[in-house]
Amino acid sequence: MNCSFIIPAYNEEKFLKQTVESLRKSISGAEIISSEEIIVVDNCSTDRTAEIAKNVGVNLVKEPVRQIARARNTGARHAKGDILFFVDADTSIKVDHLTAACEGIIKGKAYGGGALIRFDDHQDKFFLGVLIPAFWNWVSKTFSMAAGSFIFCRKEDFEEIKGFPETMYAGEELEFVRKLKKLNRKSGKKFKILDCEPVITSSRKLSWYSNGQIVFYLFLLLFFPLAVRFRKLCWFWYRRPQQ
Repeated sequence: MNCSFIIPAYNEEKFLKQTVESLRKSISGAEIISSEEIIVVDNCSTDRTAEIAKNVGVNLVKEPVRQIARARNTGARHAKGDILFFVDADTSIKVDHLTAACEGIIKGKAYGGGALIRFDDHQDKFFLGVLIPAFWNWVSKTFSMAAGSFIFCRKEDFEEIKGFPETMYAGEELEFVRKLKKLNRKSGKKFKILDCEPVITSSRKLSWYSNGQIVFYLFLLLFFPLAVRFRKLCWFWYRRPQQ
């Protein structure tokens, strides 16, 4: 398989090197992958993200508009692979995830998919750090929905549905998956949530925000889903504390 790995990155100097090294290790162990490229999309970083990307030898592109969907789409436009993998800069994936994803597409059983998730630390917050991820994993498996931390699809399908919706500042992966499913409804294939162990993603937001802030945001999305169309209302994804 000829694969492109796209990593959107905003101020990711803490995680980026580790993520790229982990990804390369997994790629090298996945014999099913014949060629690959790693693309880091610098999305207006003000730290050493771009410098680190250059130092670790990935393809670096820049997206001047601060938006997650736009950053992913910019990376995909530069991608040469037949299969696109979108991996968040704070997420670690293993060889089993890559092998299972590629095999699903090669065997004609899947047109795309994702994986279950687990935080690297629950930050002593059982409800938010353990129960909420467990609930999401149930939703993910039951309804075949993927978190944005790890999604894969065929490039031809990505281009057909015009990528991630740039009218949304959060939750764009859910709309992206919905469009993928609609496109492939009659194909007999599935959007596959991998049976492997979960990918590991950072729990940093649990330390950045209080329990009250996080619960408030969850209720905001529940009762006012149109909030995802307004950048200011998506502060949970775009505002960071001073490091």
